[in-house]
Amino acid sequence: MTNDIASRILHCDSACVVVNKIAGEAVEGAGRGMINLCQLLAAELSSAELPPDALALPTAVHRIDVPVSGCVVFARSGEALRFLNTAFSDNGVKKLYWAVVEPPENNALFSADAVFSGELIHWIQFNPQKNKSTAYDEPGPGRKKAVLRCRLAGRGANYLFLEIELITGRHHQIRAQLERLGLHIKGDLKYGARRSEPNGGIRLHARSISFPHPSNKDSIITAQADPPLRDNLWQAFEEAVFEGILFQ
Repeated sequence: MTNDIASRILHCDSACVVVNKIAGEAVEGAGRGMINLCQLLAAELSSAELPPDALALPTAVHRIDVPVSGCVVFARSGEALRFLNTAFSDNGVKKLYWAVVEPPENNALFSADAVFSGELIHWIQFNPQKNKSTAYDEPGPGRKKAVLRCRLAGRGANYLFLEIELITGRHHQIRAQLERLGLHIKGDLKYGARRSEPNGGIRLHARSISFPHPSNKDSIITAQADPPLRDNLWQAFEEAVFEGILFQ
């Protein structure tokens, strides 16, 4: 996929915009040398219609890690930002991810039945010094409940293809919960993967997102993003998913 931001905009109106993020772009707090997605969007939308309480820059209403690709929602007005912040905190948003993972290696914590039959529940603790989360099987001080649904979409020669519906939105949630089960997302060295990806990203992709429209609460915005990195591995994933049954 091209780096041209215009070709990656999945939805845009005066209230909000959804973009297909490329691995390596930052949606907030861009460090030195990082691509600031907010600024890219602001430049692209500079001549577009603006609401009366337009924000200085489009503002992300949820986190997508820098090495992750896919759907990100930005508010363009103060009213939309307040509404979407509430929608995301109240779990009023449906988020679907694709993950290419390394199969487990004799890990006693891993249970195929537990992973691929539906809901996974852990309690996550975030370490800001390491910028890393750890998933536990029981609650404890400083831990937050984390819930996702997972389905095995298919298998490649060396990897498993997982389709994940994210129910809560904890820091590095998918990466930490899978690590707890002995599963490592391809390229994710921080969470136990064997080797990195050439582009520095990881094979975790925010495939689709659905949320209520900030200006029309009875209307639902749904956006779907193809993986920006087009190769044989993602093609095999897509074929496996389309042969199965998507989460409803």
